[in-house]
Amino acid sequence: MLHKLTGTTKVRLFLVLTVYLIMSWDLRLIVPVLIAGIVGLISMRPNWKPIRIMFIFFIVINLLNLFLFFIADPDIGTKFCGSRTVLKDLPGYLYISGETMWYLFTRFIKILATFTISITFILSITPSEFAAGLYSIKVPYKICTVVELAYRCIPDIVRDYQNISTSMQARGVEMDAKKIGLWKRLKQMVMIIVPLLLSSFDKVGNIANAMDLRGYGKLKKRSYYAEHEATKADGVFKVVYLAGILICIAYIAYKMLSPTYLQLWYPFV
Repeated sequence: MLHKLTGTTKVRLFLVLTVYLIMSWDLRLIVPVLIAGIVGLISMRPNWKPIRIMFIFFIVINLLNLFLFFIADPDIGTKFCGSRTVLKDLPGYLYISGETMWYLFTRFIKILATFTISITFILSITPSEFAAGLYSIKVPYKICTVVELAYRCIPDIVRDYQNISTSMQARGVEMDAKKIGLWKRLKQMVMIIVPLLLSSFDKVGNIANAMDLRGYGKLKKRSYYAEHEATKADGVFKVVYLAGILICIAYIAYKMLSPTYLQLWYPFV
């Protein structure tokens, strides 16, 4: 169903959910979005191998990030929850508190939800739909076209790099990480990337000339062939992102007007 939505619906829904996740440190608001993102990702039946690698990399990096947060300030949870419950003293200035553990857990779930929603959005949209969605929120269509062309060119650059790398290995250039050192492998990668980037700039120039010859940019408005009429599913998700906007407004107003508001929801106070 996500593939059948218009680019306008996808972009607006993604922007609203991004703002929604950025503003909130309340797990009661974050967890439903995380579950929806996981369900949406599973529903598209993607190639799980690259996604699994990205998730592993994401989890490792963020666990390291959380550990550094704890080392830098073991009392960070108190600043968000307004209380301190020491669970265990550690050597030096370190100690484990329930509030800090809850803050680190909430932070991890918040980032995981954002990552899941982003991956789902990327897999569900095409470059033309992305440009049409940006144009629907009043982004100038020339900027939309730049984003669309970049989105289209990245897979081509990756494919060309893989083809050149395979050709070099067929000619006897060793690229196996088990057989050569990191520094030598990086130098060989640079030998591939620099000419590839220069050739990509040539392609961009050719595309720009072709667009000029066809009169691109002469009019104030334009249409997108990938954008179709809204379906019933678009109507349902329109209600969802409008509800998200209202929740964001109400939540931010509550934060500003409530003198006793704590930024992090902590159920064990």
